[in-house]
Amino acid sequence: MKQEGSRSIALPLTISIIAISFSAIFVKWSDAPASILSMYRMWFASILMLPIVWKKRQEFKKIVKRDWYFLFFSGLFLAFHFVLWFGSLKLTTVASSTIILALQPIVSLAGGFFLYKERTTLSALMTMGIAIIGAMMIGWGDLALSKGAIMGDILSFLSVISVVGYLLIGQSTVKKVSHWLYSFCVFLSAAIVLTIYNLSAGVAVTGYPAKEWGIFLLLASVPTVSHVINNWLLNYVNATTISMSILGEPVGATILAFFLLDENLAGWQIVGGLLVLVGVFFFLTKKQEKIIPEVVKEGSFN
Repeated sequence: MKQEGSRSIALPLTISIIAISFSAIFVKWSDAPASILSMYRMWFASILMLPIVWKKRQEFKKIVKRDWYFLFFSGLFLAFHFVLWFGSLKLTTVASSTIILALQPIVSLAGGFFLYKERTTLSALMTMGIAIIGAMMIGWGDLALSKGAIMGDILSFLSVISVVGYLLIGQSTVKKVSHWLYSFCVFLSAAIVLTIYNLSAGVAVTGYPAKEWGIFLLLASVPTVSHVINNWLLNYVNATTISMSILGEPVGATILAFFLLDENLAGWQIVGGLLVLVGVFFFLTKKQEKIIPEVVKEGSFN
């Protein structure tokens, strides 16, 4: 792996966190249904990737019939993720919804245990417990607000399960082609699934004002900047370091929501949010400690 100073990494990582933090803000600004927001985000993201995918089109030959099934179901779970999370943001605060999203590494660990019998450590279980207690405190704070807010928390957690399913299903296929091609296929699958759902459910797919179309495009482009930066940073740091940046999203999104949406936090939610972030931070730190010796032994971060 290339060596890069912390100062040069800090700026792009900060830009990445800010870009991904705006995702929740855009959803809050929109009056369109969650399924429509999700659908157009996927369609526009797919279209924006077309020039790069065209250059790498020869890699499609590496994808066999079995891989296409995995790509489709990976896209299906990604569609579930966006619908559930965008739906969550319609019901609860940006802070609550995005902090619960930070539980993703822990849910991923649980998924790995049940699906692949991957073992974990006592320290990892303890950090998981801290984060779960924090999530429960967020829910307690939202319960005092409304039943809709607690339902938003539940939807956010279900969206985490969905995105973990998306990652677990696609983890073998992504190794066969470039991440650009993989992302395009998954995004396109998600877009098709969401389009079929909206048409079947009778949700209007046209007739939205210019403001909504602008939000659709912003959702497809601005958060994508974060993914592009993170992919570039993998040339200089390992994946776990990038994963730790997810802790910045709820913080950044909450700050943006305070200034742009006039959202405030209850005391229980602040404490619960801090517990979630602390729990996930130590969980990822322990994971980092485990990965580094293995990497040094193998002589590569890949």
